[in-house]
Amino acid sequence: MKVLIIGFGSIGKRHFEVIKNFQNIASADIVTKQNVDDIVSFKKLEDITDISIYDYFIVASETSKHYEQLKYICSKVDNKKILVEKPLYDKKYQDIESDNKIFTAYNLRFHPVLQKLKNLLNDKQVYYVNILSGQYLPTWRPEQNYKESYSADINKGGGVLRDLSHELDYTRWIFGEFEKIDYINTKISDLEIDSDDIFTAIAITHKKSIINLTIDYISKVSMRKIVVHANDYTIIADLIKNTIRIYDKEMKEEVIQFENIDKNHTYIKMHQAILNDNYSEVCSFTSGKKIVDVIDSIKLKEL
Repeated sequence: MKVLIIGFGSIGKRHFEVIKNFQNIASADIVTKQNVDDIVSFKKLEDITDISIYDYFIVASETSKHYEQLKYICSKVDNKKILVEKPLYDKKYQDIESDNKIFTAYNLRFHPVLQKLKNLLNDKQVYYVNILSGQYLPTWRPEQNYKESYSADINKGGGVLRDLSHELDYTRWIFGEFEKIDYINTKISDLEIDSDDIFTAIAITHKKSIINLTIDYISKVSMRKIVVHANDYTIIADLIKNTIRIYDKEMKEEVIQFENIDKNHTYIKMHQAILNDNYSEVCSFTSGKKIVDVIDSIKLKEL
């Protein structure tokens, strides 16, 4: 199987490092403007004479480029597998007609903590969920000046709402579709960026669960935490400490500790699922578009 990775920034490099170790991958080529040694590379998609030789495409470029690159790939090939990094697009576009199998790279669905949480809540009535996720933007990619990253530039598809749209995806995946949402999406800090650095929302799902969600670029303590109040339990899931704490009505505590979750674990599991035709937990093209619809309906506001 031959793989083509479009984009070779930090996320493209991670996909490459993961995918090149799979036994069923014959080669992994890349599309990048960088000068890269020892890897077959092209400056742009149009430089590839016969793009149909590839079986699996991974679109890992800036979000603002996703639509045109996906549209080009779909115009050239059929019955291939295509994974597009999250979020799928930077805004709503016309549908792409395609016979390809297209997926959105919400790899956190493969995090053991989230998978266990989803399983625990399968038959539970969830009353209220509080989700907090944030990290100080200058510490995200220490090798790069944050002011020069795509995250800092709203025109490149940056901003915390798009960067941390994982939270929108797994909220819908675990707790149900949003029926109503109110929000604040703005830039509030002294970061030298023109994109949003905080998004906070209150929403109601079709299962009548109330969701309070806050994501940010400003937290000096990295956090990714979910507090769930269900009919029988309160559950605290921590994706950084890799723990789930369950409290029953008598305040008895059960702690589930997940050990040694490698930083590439969720990427490995996601790629394996796609390559092995096991799509049940992979974010579909349709679900990816729904997240874009949610994001597109949210307008950046000044306070």
